[in-house]
Amino acid sequence: MSPDGGERLVQSPYLTAEHRDLRSRVRAALEKLVLPDADRWEAQRHIPPEGWRALAGAGLFEFDHSGSGFLHSAVFLEELGRTGYAGIRAAVGVHAYMAASYLALFGTPDQQSAYLPAVHRGERVAALAISERDAGSDLRSLRTRAVPDEDQGYRVTGTKCHVANGSQAGFFVTLARTRPDRSGADGLTGASLLVVDADLPGVTRTAEPMLGWHAADICQVDFEDVPVPANRLLGRPERALLQLMRALDFERLVAGLLAVGGTIHCLDLLDAFVREHQVKGAPLSANQAVRHRIAELSSDLDLVRHYGYHAAWLHGQGLLDTRTASVLKLRATELAVAAAQACVQYHGARGYLENATAARLHRDALAGTIAGGPSELLRDLIFE
Repeated sequence: MSPDGGERLVQSPYLTAEHRDLRSRVRAALEKLVLPDADRWEAQRHIPPEGWRALAGAGLFEFDHSGSGFLHSAVFLEELGRTGYAGIRAAVGVHAYMAASYLALFGTPDQQSAYLPAVHRGERVAALAISERDAGSDLRSLRTRAVPDEDQGYRVTGTKCHVANGSQAGFFVTLARTRPDRSGADGLTGASLLVVDADLPGVTRTAEPMLGWHAADICQVDFEDVPVPANRLLGRPERALLQLMRALDFERLVAGLLAVGGTIHCLDLLDAFVREHQVKGAPLSANQAVRHRIAELSSDLDLVRHYGYHAAWLHGQGLLDTRTASVLKLRATELAVAAAQACVQYHGARGYLENATAARLHRDALAGTIAGGPSELLRDLIFE
């Protein structure tokens, strides 16, 4: 444990006294607004409207997505992960960053003014409707269609799965084919992104209970002949492939920073336990193998954490590339799994209880290596 009682200090050339002050304010806000209600949100499997409004009221949805100010976001995302509730961090990450980024990157001024202020106020929850049963990391089998309609703009029909914030969303950034692909050249030829309001006729949401990430509100979303105005098309038509390539790098950066925070929480919990838990009259940390395992995890965390701030700085300079985002997401999420597994193992049977914190951390960590691109895909991207 660090000398100040659990705080893992980070000395980074990218962070200043301003960022340290921000970290203290963000941590205090999250301790007040999230931790007292986190278990209830987990049990009901979503963040309620008053939770979204409270987080927004503290200004936590207004940090910059780009430029030098993104380092403020990096601090916030790490602290959000450090709460230890990955379902909550996933829900907030999708709302405030991943889904909102599509509007920030590709939306018209009218689209941005129609949606982003409400996102910042926590009044309209944002969600991504991208994946389908047979179209996840490989989207070539995309089946959702947005058929042009002279009167309405488009008629959207299809089924999306694994949608975070599904039941509470006010709108969905949705991937659909706006033109049939007859060339066979690329699976996303003819695909576009649209903003689909959740209260339109033909939109239904069905809960998809997951092993972990309970508060992330994962749902299946069905679109049945949903009338979507033409002015809800994001960017140019049939440009989804290029849009996704750009936005996914940002999503993986966000996911990596969240996972770093989650690993910090997990290792702090584990460190405190092995120092306090007695085995044969001595703390568990008296065992050299235990000390060495935690030292390995802690040193790996230092490396990944520094890399995360480097990636955040690159993004702020407009220099983030697919390889850097993929490396961060891969290493951070897999480290989170390794740390959570050690946490369960060293807690013994008490850590394997269904309601144990260690068990929840392990269930949640596994999802991080799947969402936003599985580890196998990231390794392919890094190899290229």
